This record gives sequence, C-alpha cells and structure tokens, in this order.
Amino acid sequence: MEKLNITIAINPELYLKNPDLSDLGRRIISNSIHLIDELGFEKFTFKKLSVRINSPESSIYRYFENKHQLLVYLTSWYWSWMYYRITMAVTNIESPKTRLINTIRILTTDVQEDLTISYVNEVQLNKIIITESVKAIHTKDVDKENEIGCFEAYKRVINKVAEILLEINSKFQYSHMLITTVIEGSQQQHYYVSHLPSLTDGVENEDAITKFYMEMIFKMIE
Repeated sequence: MEKLNITIAINPELYLKNPDLSDLGRRIISNSIHLIDELGFEKFTFKKLSVRINSPESSIYRYFENKHQLLVYLTSWYWSWMYYRITMAVTNIESPKTRLINTIRILTTDVQEDLTISYVNEVQLNKIIITESVKAIHTKDVDKENEIGCFEAYKRVINKVAEILLEINSKFQYSHMLITTVIEGSQQQHYYVSHLPSLTDGVENEDAITKFYMEMIFKMIE
C-alpha cells in the first residue's frame, strides 16, 4: 500500500528550518530515525547521518542546531502523531468509558507503521521513544525548553486522556499522574518484554501490558 502525505505540525521552536518542507529535510528525519535506532543516541552523530544521506554535515545544521534539538523534535513528532491517532479513535464516540478504552489501547499496545505518513517509520520511532526520549527531558535546560513549548505535544496527549478520565469520575484527584504512569510504565514493560522478560509477565495470545494497565486504571477511578 502506498503511503500518503499527512503532515504532522511541529512547534517551530524545535527546528531552525522546517524539515517537512523539503526532500532533504524529510531524508534527515527518516534516516536519523533509522540511525538512532541502529546505533543508539550516544553513538549517533550528524557526521554519521551526513554519510547516510550523502549530504554535507553542514546541511543538517541548517535544520537542527544539534542532535539534542533533533531528539526533542522527534519526540514531539511522535506525541503529535499519537494525539492525532487518539483524536481519530475517539471522534463521534459518546461513551467516555469507550473513549478511554480506545485511548489506553493506543498508548499501551505495540506500535504499527502508519501508512498515512510518507517518510517516518513509526515502529522504529517508538523504539527511540522507549529507549531515548528521557534524554530529551532530563537535562539541565529542561525548564527553559519547557518555557518555549518543547514538550507541548506530550502534555497535550496527557491532558486529552486526563479529560476523558475525568468524564468518568470527576472527583478523581490524580488524573495526570495516573496517565503519565500508564504511558511511561507501559513503555518500560515493552522494553522488558524485548530485553529483560523476567522482569515482566507475558500471557500467551494476550496483550498482557494493555490488560494490566486497563485493569489498573478502572480499578482506581471507578
């Protein structure tokens, strides 16, 4: 199936030049995802990326100031995409319980490649989010970056799901805390499944991670 060209809008503070508007920019994004997934963020460099895309290293610096800014961009792209998926999954559904179930399923199940996006491998990007995205937040500049909106995409997802949860139980006091726990906990469990399976619990023919967090959420809020 041929991919389409749906655009994910990203905060302009997260790039020097919008990579979505040029073939080179899209190749930078596409190949940076492949390379970070392949090498890890520590070993990833713009020099290695320039070799991969057969373009001068200086051309990459026209789009991103450094590789940290690129990682923040990729993280924001991922959560903007997840917000888009969640919006599509809850549109025209009246029951808040059904909307919450649909949303939690999106946030906790294995990611599949989205055929509506032309140049991003979402499966590889999801691996990067699980293993590397903490490095986009746990920095000395986090407060300054937060002020210019670097983490707005992630916060939008949290706020949207928290609002659905509060429709079910408006008196629940820990909606944001619960949703961040579910998202980050499920990511950790997927990492354990792939690398340290003795630290998690798998059930044959069942999505145990999604079931676990679904049960946890509804037992806490109902």
